[in-house]
Amino acid sequence: MTVSARTPSFVLTAAFVLASAIAFGGEPASAQSTGPTHAGYDPNAPVGAHEHEGEIGAKLMVVETALKCQCGCGLDVHSCQFQMQCGESPVWSRRIRESLERGESVDAIKAGFVADFGTQVLMLPPAEGFNLLGYLLPALAIVSAGVLVGVIARGNSTRATLAPVQELSDEEAERLRAAMRKLDAEEGPDW
Repeated sequence: MTVSARTPSFVLTAAFVLASAIAFGGEPASAQSTGPTHAGYDPNAPVGAHEHEGEIGAKLMVVETALKCQCGCGLDVHSCQFQMQCGESPVWSRRIRESLERGESVDAIKAGFVADFGTQVLMLPPAEGFNLLGYLLPALAIVSAGVLVGVIARGNSTRATLAPVQELSDEEAERLRAAMRKLDAEEGPDW
């Protein structure tokens, strides 16, 4: 997977969770359902029990991490189930899985939630209108801070003021020697 600055965070989260699940052998034991399953899904399992195996499981993870639970926790649907254990996110997860099993696309499912709850249900708001400010302002702030640091570090000096002096008058040379002697005396060792 190639990661760029434009890769949405929910895609990165889903990839990380899927890689972790593969590396550690699936979901934690508390989240696994028991009994017969069909494509990693047990319709008789409790509402909170689900798995992310196979194609449907991968799509389920993508949709769950793209939607914000509305219980007030601010987490995505997947995280809320296991961290907050609210009653809303497991119901949403079941709705998503059932939609996926009926053959609906990921975009159609997200659009259904947006139609029901508005764009505030999305973890990553659409890049349009006023939301563009949220996407562009951090980059603008970083660039502005970099320019400001550069100007301050440079000290508004130009190449002409930093150019070495070719000839010194006798008076300037004596003042320079006196300043260097004074500096050596102040910076000398303390012993």
